Amino acid sequence: MIKSIGILLVNTDRSDFAKQFDSDEVKFKKLLIPYRPDWKLNIIPVIDNIFPDAIDANDAYIITGSPASVNDSHSWIPKLYEFIRELNTHKYPTIGICFGHQVIANALGGKIASNPSGWSLGMEATEFPSRLGWMQPTQSSLNLYSAHTEQVIEPPNGATIIGTSANCHNAAYVIDRHIMTTQYHPEMSLDFISNLVEHLQPNIPKDVFTTAHKQLTQPCHRALFARWMVTFLEQSTSHTA
Repeated sequence: MIKSIGILLVNTDRSDFAKQFDSDEVKFKKLLIPYRPDWKLNIIPVIDNIFPDAIDANDAYIITGSPASVNDSHSWIPKLYEFIRELNTHKYPTIGICFGHQVIANALGGKIASNPSGWSLGMEATEFPSRLGWMQPTQSSLNLYSAHTEQVIEPPNGATIIGTSANCHNAAYVIDRHIMTTQYHPEMSLDFISNLVEHLQPNIPKDVFTTAHKQLTQPCHRALFARWMVTFLEQSTSHTA
């Protein structure tokens, strides 16, 4: 049974822009608590080299997104690799979001590189050809918000690719029943991603900006993906109990 989720905070953005919007703690609370109001979400700022004393300090973990690269030299990244390997060894329920998706892959034998097509910004559809038990309700294609310039080009050891997008073949994967990831951002709101696109406009190609604006008029399936996350963690916890 899940009572607490450790949110491993890797978001390095402490800019004035970021301070105008919900923290990652609030974003994930708004995403998950409507479905499981009894869950306690514990923020663990690994970017400050703070880690749980033991993996069983929480019942499951979520690794957040970040503008940092997994290939950066931050001192907390090798420590995070070690923690991920421990989570994997003990088959501990874990979800990786964007940077989290990438850092799990790197920690477990995968490879990360720049997107061949450059920026992925706005929204992208992930195709889910498989119908795994925790994908309830089922849907073959999910639109989620996107903001990244790197991707998993070689999945980690033991991974099964479950989701593919037009610009990212390894868009979502699972390892056994205890790890699930996505390259995209279910925690972001339309307000946040819209303002992020505007904020980045001076530093991105014009076609990326135009495409992102057009994509953001489409429906986003973040609420459905949140239900998948909840169900995944619960089935994983049940399996490992």
